[in-house]
This record gives sequence, structure tokens and C-alpha cells, in this order.
Amino acid sequence: MSYENWQDKVKDFQKIDVRHVQGNFFPGLQKRAAALEIGEGLEIIQTFEPHPLYAALGELGFEYHTEQVSDGEYHVYFYRTEKSASCVDAPFRPLALLNYPLIDEKLGELAADFWELTWQNENRFLSYEMRLLLSLTNAVGAGRMRQATRELIKAYIHGLDSAALDDVFELLAWNQGIGFFSSEIGPSALFQAYKMIKKMEKRGAAREDIYEALKKEFSEKNPDVQV
Repeated sequence: MSYENWQDKVKDFQKIDVRHVQGNFFPGLQKRAAALEIGEGLEIIQTFEPHPLYAALGELGFEYHTEQVSDGEYHVYFYRTEKSASCVDAPFRPLALLNYPLIDEKLGELAADFWELTWQNENRFLSYEMRLLLSLTNAVGAGRMRQATRELIKAYIHGLDSAALDDVFELLAWNQGIGFFSSEIGPSALFQAYKMIKKMEKRGAAREDIYEALKKEFSEKNPDVQV
């Protein structure tokens, strides 16, 4: 359905201005969006184009239309066309992007556009899962274990076979060294997430149950994962 088919309804949308909101407003926004019925919508006002929201609310069954009113003011209209089965907590959004507009609104816009180019652009050659694994290993090399944990979980939830994770950790042991692996990687949330996957698979748990366990244990509420 195109914007022309529902543009006459936007005047009745709930309006949420997040231009000066500090902290993580996404859980509250997601809850309000999930409560809407088909045919209802939200109007989000932000200082930059909020690319991460497109995919997040798209999973809930929303279409969107974006208008740039002026420099530093975007209005995004989200219209619900269906109730998706994905109406559960969706962790691991790039919530750190919300920090940049606090420093400078232009920086926030550049950061959001850069994220969209890197992760959402259809012209990327490498698969999404491969890019996540590359991001995971780069994060480990830079000592950013919380980022690495998020990338692992996103890759697995996106459908990556856990055998690929076996290869990744073997290569990490080889490249980082046994000492670093034992003292830094082994006790990390990254390796705990990997062990949860392997243990639950060994017990014959359904993949959907593993997804839910990962989301519960390694959500934004976990201090070793949150941003």
C-alpha cells in the first residue's frame, strides 16, 4: 500500500516528538506502536532521519512516509497495515545512535545515514550474516565485547548456523591467542551467549525457544550488552 492510500489519515495519528528526549525511548515507542490497530498510525518528529525505526516498526507491520520539514526536523508517519507476528521485544537496535544528536544534531544525522548505508543499503555485496560476523571479530579485536555479543545474537537470530560460530571462535583463539581467549573472551557475555546456543541446541531446543532465551538474557537490560 502506498502513502497516497492513507495520507488522509495522518491528521489523526498519535504525535511523538523525540527531538529532545534523552536516553532510550525505543521500548516505550515500540509499546505504543504495538498497541495500535490496523489503520492507525504514529507521527514521529526527530532531528535526523530515523533509519533504525523503519526496520523496527516494519517488523510490527507498519509502512512509513518521511518528510523533511527543515534542517534538523523530520516528520515520519508510520501506518499499520498488518499485525505482524514479530510483536515481541526486539532488542539490539542501534540505540547508541540516540547519543549523537545530544552532541550535535548534524552529527546525529550523519551517524544515522552512515548506519543506513552500512547495514540497510541493498547494494552491499556480502550477506548480512557475513557482515555481522566481520563486525563481531573486529569488535573483539578492539576490545568491544558488548558490541561483539550483539552481533553474534543478531546473526544467529537472522538464521546463521551455529557451526559458523564454532569456526569464528576457533579463529579467535588462533588470532588472539590462548591467553587472551582464556582471560577475556571466555568469561565474556559474548562467549556466554555462544554457550547458551550450543547447550540448548544439544538439548534439542527449538530454534525459536533459543531466540527467546537469548533475547531475555542478553537484552538491553544486561549491563554487559547494553549501550
